[in-house]
Amino acid sequence: MSILHNKLPLQTPNLTSQNIDKIAALFPNCITEMLDEEKSTPDRKVYKRGINFELLKQMLSPDVVDGDEAYEFTWVGKKASIVEANKSLRKTLRPCPEESKNWDDTENLYIEGDNLEVLKLLQESYLGKVKMIYIDPPYNTGNDFIYADDFMRSQDEENRQMGMYDEDENRLFKNNDSNGRFHSDWCSMMYSRLMLARNFLTEDGVAFVSIDDNELNSLISLGKEIFGAPNYIATFIWEKRKTRENRKIVSVRHDYIVCFVKNFDERTNAIGLEQMNEEAIERYKNPDNDPRGVWTSVPAIAQAGHGTKSQFYTLTSPKGLKFDPPSGSCWRYTESKMKEAIDDNRIWFGSDGTGVPRIKKFLTEGKQGLTPETMLSADAVGTNDSAKRELVSLFDGVAVFETPKPVSLIAHLISICNESKDAICLDFFSGTATTANAVMRLNAEDSGHRKFIMVQLPEPCDEKSEAYKAGYKTICDIGKERIRRAGDKLYETLKTGGKDFQHIAKNINTAPRKTFAADDGQTFFEAPMIPARWGKADETAENQKLADSLDIGFRVFKLDDTNMKDVYYSAEEYSQTNLEDLESNIKEDRTDLDLLFGCLLDWGLPLSMPYRSEKIDNCTVHTYAPGDAALNVPDALIACFDNNVPENVIKEIAKRRPRRAVFRDSSFASSPEKINVFEIFKLYAQDTDVKVI
Repeated sequence: MSILHNKLPLQTPNLTSQNIDKIAALFPNCITEMLDEEKSTPDRKVYKRGINFELLKQMLSPDVVDGDEAYEFTWVGKKASIVEANKSLRKTLRPCPEESKNWDDTENLYIEGDNLEVLKLLQESYLGKVKMIYIDPPYNTGNDFIYADDFMRSQDEENRQMGMYDEDENRLFKNNDSNGRFHSDWCSMMYSRLMLARNFLTEDGVAFVSIDDNELNSLISLGKEIFGAPNYIATFIWEKRKTRENRKIVSVRHDYIVCFVKNFDERTNAIGLEQMNEEAIERYKNPDNDPRGVWTSVPAIAQAGHGTKSQFYTLTSPKGLKFDPPSGSCWRYTESKMKEAIDDNRIWFGSDGTGVPRIKKFLTEGKQGLTPETMLSADAVGTNDSAKRELVSLFDGVAVFETPKPVSLIAHLISICNESKDAICLDFFSGTATTANAVMRLNAEDSGHRKFIMVQLPEPCDEKSEAYKAGYKTICDIGKERIRRAGDKLYETLKTGGKDFQHIAKNINTAPRKTFAADDGQTFFEAPMIPARWGKADETAENQKLADSLDIGFRVFKLDDTNMKDVYYSAEEYSQTNLEDLESNIKEDRTDLDLLFGCLLDWGLPLSMPYRSEKIDNCTVHTYAPGDAALNVPDALIACFDNNVPENVIKEIAKRRPRRAVFRDSSFASSPEKINVFEIFKLYAQDTDVKVI
C-alpha cells in the first residue's frame, strides 16, 4: 500500500457526505446533481451530489406532498405512483395445492394476481434474495395494454359499465394514444413496480426488461432514477425476426432488453461470461505442440492512448526481425515483459516465425468464457416465430399465444448472470411462463438448482382465440399448463438419456478435465475433454437420478383478501393484557393452510420451504421449515390453529423450541389459558417468538 493511502486525514469526517451515502443506499432515486458554487469558476462549472428533498419527502410520506417538483424525469401522476407503491395492503396469498405440481417437494412458485400487490406481499419474504429479474411488460402500443389503475379519478361509472373492473373491484384500464396521459399512465404503472422490484435483488442482482421503441427512452429514464444512473449496464438489441416487414414504412426487426444491476460496486459479479460454445472452442488449436494445450492468439498491441512510455519500442523476434507497433498503437506488454513472454513461448510469430507477433491465449488459463455482447442474433437466441413454433409444438398444435419470447433468449440472459446456478429468478409479467421454462431447461443442462417465481394477472383469453377454444380461460391457465408440459418433456428427455440434456458437453465450463504430462515428464497441466457426449445411453440409473433431481414442480398461490374479518388486530397489538378480550376474527372459509402461509408472509419467510403436519393429542400441528436437532438448528415455525388446544400440546410445542410459534385466539379453552401460553414458552423456550391471530 502506498504511503499516500496511509496518511491520516487530520480532520473530522464529512458527516454530510456520509449521510448522503446512506440516503443514496436506501433511496437512489432521490440523489441528483447540483452546481458546486465554491469550486465552480466562470470558465468551469463543477457539480456535486445533492438530495432531491421534495422527492425524499414523498418517499417517506403516505400522502401526496404538495409543492413544485425538482429537475427530474417526471410526468403526470408520478407522485401518485410513489404513494401507490408505498401504500399498505390488507390482502394475502392463498395456497392452491390442487392446481400445483409436486406441491410438497418443489421450490418454485406461480402466483396469480395483480403484480403490484403481489410484490408488496412478497417484500419481506424475498427481500434481497432474487439474483435475476426478467419482465416483459406491456409495450404501451395502444392495443393490448390493460392493467390495474388505482389513481385514475374519472369515469368510474362508465368504466364499471364497460366491464373494466375485475372480480376484486380493481379498475382495469386500457391505455391508448387517444388518452391525454398515454405515456404518463405507462410510466406510473412501471415506476411503482420497478421501485418494489429493486428491493428483491441481491447486491449483485440483475434486472432485464424487454421493450420496443415506443417506451424505450422512458424505461431507461425510469430505471436510472430507481436503480441509480451508474447501475444502468446496457441495452441489448434482440433480433426478433429474420424476415422483412413490408406493411410498414420501416421494417422493424428488433426489440430491446434494458439491463440494470442493484449495486454498481458489485457489477463485476453481476454479469459473468457467456459459456464457450463449440464454435468458440474450435478456434483453439495447438500448431506448435505446446505442452500447455490448445490455444488461440490475440493482438499484441494496444491503443497508444492507454499506453505508457515503456510500451513504445522496437520488438526483435527470435529470427532477428524488427517490428514496430502500428501508428496510434503501442505494445500490450513492456519491453522486459515482452522478452519474458517470448522466452516462455507465449508470443506467436506464425508457423514460419516471420509473422506479426501475437499473444497466445491458452484454453486452460484464465476465465473460460466470452464477454456478453449487446447484439442478440436470431440464430443464437431465437425469434418470435421460433418461440411460437416451440409453444405450438408443446401444446399439440394449438397456437395459445401469438408473441411469446424464445426460451433460449431468456436462458441466455439467466446464464450471463454470474454465479447463478442456485439463483432465484423472478418474472412478474410472466405471460406464458417462458422464464419458468428457461429456468428448468438450464437446470436440465447443467444440473443447476435455480428457482423461479412467476407472477401473472389472470387476464381472460379472448373467447374467439384458439387458447379459449382449447379450454384455457385465462393466460394463467396457459402459463401453468406450459410449465407442466415443458417440465414433463425435460424429465422424459433426461430419463431416457436424450442428447439435448444428458451430460451436455457443448462448452468448456461443463466439460470434464484430465491431467496430462508434458514431454519432459516433469510438467503437468490440465486440459478439457470435449467429446460430443461422454455419457452412455445405457446408464439408466444415472439418467433416472438426473431426471429425479430436476425440480419441474410449482406451488400455486392466488391473491385474495385478508384472512381476517373486519375486526382486525395486527400482531404488534397483542399482549397478555388484551388476549382475553379477543374475539374470533378469522374468516370461516379459511383453511389451516391459508392461515399458515398468511403467517409466513407476515413473518417474512419464503413460501417454498418444506413443511409437515402431525397429530398431537388430536390437535393438528404444522411444522414449517423443520430444523435439525443434531445440528442444533431449530424449526422455523410451528403453528396450531385448532380450537381448545390443551396445555400438554402447548408444552410439547414449546419443548421443541422453534424460532416462531403461532396460534389462533380460539386455540385456548379459557382466558387464563390464553395468558398462560406465554408463561409456558417463557419456561421452556424463552427465545421463541409467540404470536396469535
